[in-house]
Parts: sequence; structure tokens; C-alpha cells
Amino acid sequence: MKMNFKLKILAIAAILLVTVGCGNKSKKEAETVDKDKEMTKVKDRTAAEILGNPDYLAMSYGGYRHVDHDIEPTLDELKDDMKLLSAMGVKIVRTYKVHLPQAANLLKAISELKKEDPDFEMYVMLGAWIDCKNAWTDLEPDHEVESEANAPQIEETVRLANQYPAIVKVIAVGNEAMVHWAATYFVRPSVILKWVNHLQGLKEAGKLPKDLWITSSDDFSSWGGGGAEYHTEDLEKLYNAVDYISMHTYPYHNTHYNPEFWIIEDDEKLSDVEKIDAAMIRAQAFAKKQYDSVSGYMKSIGVEKPIHIGETGWATVSKPGDFYSATGSRATDEYKSGMYYKLMREWTNEAGMSCFYFEGFNEPWKDSKNPMGSENHFGLFTKEGQAKYALWDMVDSGVFEGLTRNGNPIVKTYNGDKEELMKQVLVPPTAE
Repeated sequence: MKMNFKLKILAIAAILLVTVGCGNKSKKEAETVDKDKEMTKVKDRTAAEILGNPDYLAMSYGGYRHVDHDIEPTLDELKDDMKLLSAMGVKIVRTYKVHLPQAANLLKAISELKKEDPDFEMYVMLGAWIDCKNAWTDLEPDHEVESEANAPQIEETVRLANQYPAIVKVIAVGNEAMVHWAATYFVRPSVILKWVNHLQGLKEAGKLPKDLWITSSDDFSSWGGGGAEYHTEDLEKLYNAVDYISMHTYPYHNTHYNPEFWIIEDDEKLSDVEKIDAAMIRAQAFAKKQYDSVSGYMKSIGVEKPIHIGETGWATVSKPGDFYSATGSRATDEYKSGMYYKLMREWTNEAGMSCFYFEGFNEPWKDSKNPMGSENHFGLFTKEGQAKYALWDMVDSGVFEGLTRNGNPIVKTYNGDKEELMKQVLVPPTAE
């Protein structure tokens, strides 16, 4: 009996030793797993790592859902949009102004999403709106003097960049603020230069993050790709002051203003779809040509800096009788827009450029008096959250599963019926 009791005690001890050993091992394994998770948490990327990286697609973003621009997108609406863009592979969005709550609320929304999900990753190119004196008033715009509203824009941009350094990676001073066709508000390059130098000075003084990139986002012509009237000493100084060049290119608008690339010779050997496809490839080539004009000017003044596309896009609706409708250049529809999106992503990804495609979602305030105005319809999603033709493949692959906009699940426009969609598609005009 005593012997059996001793054996039982030894057996129990052995079991305890094994259990403790296994417990220690499990604890070590758990610590290793936790450490691995910590190592794989989202890294705080710099602008240099984000821009030009095809794993970090870029998008222009407003998020306004109403004709009345005073109705701001809510925090939850901003979060819904960021989840949709993230599902598409977009990891950096561009904003335009900071005097309204949208930009600050967007940064708050992204910050909260990151807390909710450590793997969520979204960065911001924060825009400061720049105007000339008397812009948007009944008075004559004075293009030689800047608006008093510019300084507060810069101040707020600095405040937000410092409040959210892990999110704000670029500051853009002005949007199409130097191009002369922006007749109601454009300024001279000296104004943009002044504020770019100011922001660069804050970086040097340690009052802004040192890895923050500063630029101005403007039409290709403003960056020297246009006429000689833009080739000024101040523009050369601006090239030297910015961290990179953010240029805009719009073949869509040029189907009216510079239609040589768009108008086709009628070739009976090609089907209508083949003629349209060929025209869209020429549209991509037109964008490349404008990029080359900026690159060429930059090299001519002895500067070598990255160039990224700050804006480009293609409208899907235009009102009857306007420049791009059936009686105009016949450029507007979802098929052409979808093809342009694909072609621009292919080119810029391969070239190592970011393309802040304009834009993620339709915004009905842009041409508030004309619901069918093309400016309201540049989004890849409709206001209600329907995915346009450019994104149909993503809907099919399930990337938007479980996501909504305005409470609506993400479905295809035209109920996914390509035949119906193609009924709206017109062949570009011929030389005749």
C-alpha cells in the first residue's frame, strides 16, 4: 500500500512538472506571437515611401453629399468613405481646404479608424486654399496681391499637420492657384513661393515634422509646361523650394479645348468600340505629353525632383448641349471613364508615380444649379454609393462586401448590365 502511494505521488509530480513546463512553453510562445504582432503593426510611412508606391494608391477626396455645400459630411460618413477607398487599395487621399470642418473631421475619422483597427492605413495630402485679393467677390480680382484669408489657411494647415503627424504626410499650398484660366482667384508664383518657403522654414526649425513634404498642386501649364508667360524667375525658385511637383492633366476637358488628339479619321475597318478604345489610348498619350512638357521644363532649369499627378479624371455625365455631350466632343460616359481610370493607373504605377485620381465620389455641390453638370459626376462612385463601370470588377471580386455608403450596399451602376451602359456611349467625332 505504501509503495503504491509513493508511486501515485511521483506520478502526480511528473504530471505537474509536464503541465508547468507546457505552461511556460505556451507563455513563451504567446509572448513570441505578441512580439510578432507588434513588429507587424502598420508602420508610420513617410511621404517619400508613399508617393510613387503602387501599393499606396492615391485619390482626391471631398465627401460632400449634398447640393448645399454648407452641409458637411458627418464623422460616420467620412469613415464609411475611407473604408471603401481602403478596400480599393487607396492609402492616401488629397483634400483642398481647411477653413471648413471637412479636413479636420477627416483626420479625426482616420485617427479613430486606426484606433479601432491597428492594421488600417490611410494618409492625407492636406491642401491649403490660396486666393488673390477680391477673389469670389463682386470686386475686380487683384492678381498681384494675395487674399487676407491665405494666412489663416496656412496656420490651420500647420496646426492639423502637427496634431496628426502620423496621418498628414504632404501639404499642398494652393489648388490650381497659379493657372491663368482660374480668372476669379489666381495668384502669381511669388505668393505660392512665399508660403512654401514659410513651411519649409518651420520644418527646419523643428516646428513641423521633418519628413513632411511641401508642394503646390497646379495645372501642367503653371509648372512651365504651357506658354512662355509662365516661365518666370519665381517659378524657377518655386521648383527649388518644393519637395516634389504635383501637376494636373485633363484630357477630358481638352477633348473640347484641344481636340486634335480626340477627333478621329473614320476608319471603316474598326468597330465603334475599337474606335473608342483607340481614342482613350490617345487620351492617355495626351496626359503623358503634358507630363513630358513639365519634365522637360524642369530639366531645362537644372532641377531634378519627383513629379506626381495631383489631379486627373473623366466625367461620366454631362448635361445636354455642353462641351462634352452628344452635341460636343462626345467624351462623357462611364465606359470611357472606366477605361481612362485603368489606363492612368497602369501608366503611373509602372512609372513609379502617384496619381491622385479625381475623384472618389460624386459631389453634387460643384455645379449646384445643374444636376447633370459634368463637374458633379467625376466620382468613381455615385453619391448613393453605386460603383461605376471602372469598379465593376472590384464589386465582382467582393472587395466591398459588408461596406456601405449612405446606408446602401455597394452595387454596380446599370445593374451591372454592360449592354445598357453601352447604349449611352458615343464614338468621338470624326474629322468631317
